[in-house]
Amino acid sequence: MSIACPECAFAMPDDAAYCPGCGRPMRPVERATGRVGALPENIAGALAYFLIPAILFLFVEPYSRNRFVRFHSFQCIAVYFAAVIVGALLRILAVVMFFIPLLGPLLVGLVSMVVGLAWFILWVVLVVKALQGEMFKLPVAGDFAERQAGAV
Repeated sequence: MSIACPECAFAMPDDAAYCPGCGRPMRPVERATGRVGALPENIAGALAYFLIPAILFLFVEPYSRNRFVRFHSFQCIAVYFAAVIVGALLRILAVVMFFIPLLGPLLVGLVSMVVGLAWFILWVVLVVKALQGEMFKLPVAGDFAERQAGAV
C-alpha cells in the first residue's frame, strides 16, 4: 500500500517519514517551544551536544525532568561513546597499517581525516536540529536516547 505526497504527488510507502520527491515530512514534527529553567528548550537541547552540559543536564533540576533536553543529552552521550569506540578501532587499524611502508601512514591519515570530518558534520547537524527544536533521532543512539528520556 502506498500514499501520495500532498505537495508533489510522489507515491511512497505508508511508513515513509519524508517524501523522497520533495523532502517534506510526512509525520508531524514535534518542536520544542517552551522554556526549561533559564533557557529556551531548543538552546538547552543544543547545549546538550557538548559533553559536560549533557551530563550536568541529566542531574540538575529542572533540566533533568524535561524530555527534550534529556533526549538530546542521552543522544550526545551515546554518540560520544560511539566516537570513542570508532577512535579505538582506528588506532588499532593504524598500528596494523603502519607496517606497510609509505602507503600505510598515508591511508591512516586519510581515513582519520575523513572519519573526523564525518563526526564533525554529524555533530553540527545534531546541534542545528536541536536549535530548530526537533528531536532528530539517529538510528541506534536515538533509540537508546528515546528509551532513556522517556524513563523519567
